[in-house]
Amino acid sequence: MTPRRPLTARLLRSMAILAVAWLTLSWFMVLVLRFVPPWTSAVMMERRLGALVRGERDFHLRHRWVPWSEVSPYVPMAMVAGEDQKFPYHHGFDFDSIQDAMDAAEDGKRLRGASTISQQTAKNLFLWNGRSFVRKGLEAYFTVLIELTWPKQRILEVYMNIAELGDGVYGVGAASDQFFRTTPSRLGPAQAARLAAVLPNPRRFKADQPSAYVLSRAGWIQQQMAQLGGPGYLRGETPPARRGR
Repeated sequence: MTPRRPLTARLLRSMAILAVAWLTLSWFMVLVLRFVPPWTSAVMMERRLGALVRGERDFHLRHRWVPWSEVSPYVPMAMVAGEDQKFPYHHGFDFDSIQDAMDAAEDGKRLRGASTISQQTAKNLFLWNGRSFVRKGLEAYFTVLIELTWPKQRILEVYMNIAELGDGVYGVGAASDQFFRTTPSRLGPAQAARLAAVLPNPRRFKADQPSAYVLSRAGWIQQQMAQLGGPGYLRGETPPARRGR
């Protein structure tokens, strides 16, 4: 009769199987989404559930996927200029910005965001809002998977299609319809900059009714777009620049 394995050994084996299954499933999801447009995201699902729990009967989530070829090149350029100017050159993490944010926190200054577009895509697509260490750890994990599996253009394509650009308005397709009554392909640099300018707080700031802050930030983003060299910057045709904020 074969002796039973000790309980500890059985638990370790079960944990190892679960870990391998999790790694395989998560990588498979990322691989599939390199080619298949996501029909929703974790953040959109969280928003729907939150509205349901709070009894927001008038809430209507707007989202429409638009492929890269049907979006004005000013849109991804504006998002890179405003959110992550080192995007074409880093591998998912901007360690200089992380260090700057840590230094600012130590000096008692306002908390600064240091998440790259790759990190924001990972969080928006697979995770939930919040600042827990568990979520940040999972965000880093999915960021690595995305950077290893997707080309940079795909990361930007997914990001601009799932980012919240207004209260309940997700992605450039819904935003261009809702705020500018036009198609994403017809958005000009000023409109693209205004969409990127609301990203710090899209439920407070409005692209179609911009406050003085949004107009000022949109103007700065347009300047950065020009200084970086325009859409060619996303193809690595110009050298990286230090973020201007």
